[in-house]
Amino acid sequence: MKKFLIPLMGGLAGFLNGLFGAGGGVIAVPLLQKAGLDPRRAHATSVAVIFPLSIISICFYFAQGALTAGDALPYLPFGLVGGVVGSRLLKRINADLLRQVFGVLLILSALRMLWS
Repeated sequence: MKKFLIPLMGGLAGFLNGLFGAGGGVIAVPLLQKAGLDPRRAHATSVAVIFPLSIISICFYFAQGALTAGDALPYLPFGLVGGVVGSRLLKRINADLLRQVFGVLLILSALRMLWS
């Protein structure tokens, strides 16, 4: 079963990443946890998987003219700082708290999408 689940998870994460941006992590983290990874490892693995998928998506968005470097450039320095802080915090945060915070963020994101 796991032999079929891994390609399905990867395909679904890639599809969502291309469609919604980094939305692939929303599906990848819970599925990686179901596959047996602890929450910290699931989040880190999700980032490692989503990064190359994001690069591929960026290339397609640039090619289609849906994105310019000027659109993204102002966000990059702050995104890099946030990524460093988040990855350092991941090592220190309690796994149960991490799961709860992730769950709350998913709920808030869903509510925002429903009512915006």
